[in-house]
Amino acid sequence: MADIPVPVLAVVGHPNKGKSSLVATLAEDDSVGISPTPGTTLRTRAYPMRVDGQLLYTLVDTPGFQRARQVLAWLEERAATLDATAADRPRLVAEFLRAAGHADRFPDECELLRPLVTGAGILYVVDGGVPYGPEYEAEMEILRWTGRPSLALINPIGSRDHIADWQAALGQFFRVVRVVDALRADFSTRRQLLVAFGELETGWHAPIVRAVEALDAVRSSRRRAAAREIAQFVGQALALVVERRMQPEEEAGILERALEGEYKQRLSQLEACHRRAVQRLYGHGALEAHVRELEILESDLFSETTWLRFGLRRRDLVTVGAVGGATTGGLVDVALGGASFLFGAAAGAVVGGLLGWLGAGRLAELRVIDRPMGGRLARYGPSRNANFPFVLYGRARYHCGLLAIRTHAMRDALELDVDLEHRLPLDGPTRRELAYAFGKLRKRGLDSTRGREALEDLMRTTDAILVKDEDRGEKTRSPGADSGHFP
Repeated sequence: MADIPVPVLAVVGHPNKGKSSLVATLAEDDSVGISPTPGTTLRTRAYPMRVDGQLLYTLVDTPGFQRARQVLAWLEERAATLDATAADRPRLVAEFLRAAGHADRFPDECELLRPLVTGAGILYVVDGGVPYGPEYEAEMEILRWTGRPSLALINPIGSRDHIADWQAALGQFFRVVRVVDALRADFSTRRQLLVAFGELETGWHAPIVRAVEALDAVRSSRRRAAAREIAQFVGQALALVVERRMQPEEEAGILERALEGEYKQRLSQLEACHRRAVQRLYGHGALEAHVRELEILESDLFSETTWLRFGLRRRDLVTVGAVGGATTGGLVDVALGGASFLFGAAAGAVVGGLLGWLGAGRLAELRVIDRPMGGRLARYGPSRNANFPFVLYGRARYHCGLLAIRTHAMRDALELDVDLEHRLPLDGPTRRELAYAFGKLRKRGLDSTRGREALEDLMRTTDAILVKDEDRGEKTRSPGADSGHFP
């Protein structure tokens, strides 16, 4: 296995055609420099793709061609002088790199050709949004002279108006031509492209197969880890309590506002910590440095707009007035899929039928507890609000969905769509599963055996939901869609 070569693929082409974006997307590396200014990449840089320490393949970002016609003229003149054949062309390209003065006169061409001379394959990138022109033929001919296996990628920047012309031209120089949006290429597209790499050279097939298998496993593992993180976050939020010892003459009402503020602050900190953990899972740690990119998701967790976006709809909420033998915390009836489900209410409880809105102002209540050894304790929380876990869960799920379909070439903001009710649907059975798991977590807590079982149930349900979210996101994203939107 150690003797099997690791594929090296050099991404080459004209300046400002999306080469660095493609490298960032395929290498899953947001440290790749990307700029709309031509000539940003001045030196070649290798980006190894590793999974569990195993090197799968290496992508090489290169500068763009600047003087392709002059380089081709030198090669053709040299070939004519030596009466060279096509078999001699790779050697002549290597000679071009060694020629005195070429590193200074043709710095970009020397940089991009060097990895090809040492065995890299070619990924030639063009912009399908601009017309094809003969000026590109010189650089394509130079690449053909290297004799390296090659694949052409049409990257539609802004529009797809000229893809057909590019396909006709590229097909004369490259055996494989693909249309790939370097900025928004979803996982399936990247996977198909990787499979195509394996067909470029016989020795690359086995390592690319391993690479595809490893990436499939990473995707599943990452999603399961995110599902567990979401489940743990909701469980911790449901158990959140803040408390303070009361002075002998202190009034509870005076403490309530301060404890409520501390509760909300702790909850926001818990959510922020959760987001950072999920971002690290998806390899988007650099988002931590871009505060404005998350400012919409950092909007007031406790606003009614947020509750409507991420929680149950108003008509989904029913409060239940219980009498007699109703258990504590059993005052909630959530109408899911048109059916009524009573949680924790004993036989004989009377349904109050209040089709009202459980707003953010009723997140939790203050209780005063007499301590056995004397003194009193003011306690705020845990929340018994029926909508509360659905709000937290919806926000966490949406944030995770954004990251799952976000490529590492994207440097724009994560945008929050205002119409999430239609973008993140939950069917009746799934809502019931979630409500049941939330109820068990609320009643049992994370530290009990049944609480841990509820956590596992919630994690499995979430994993299944995230699978559907990924599929929906990939199927409904159009090439021109806003990259921050998660359908």
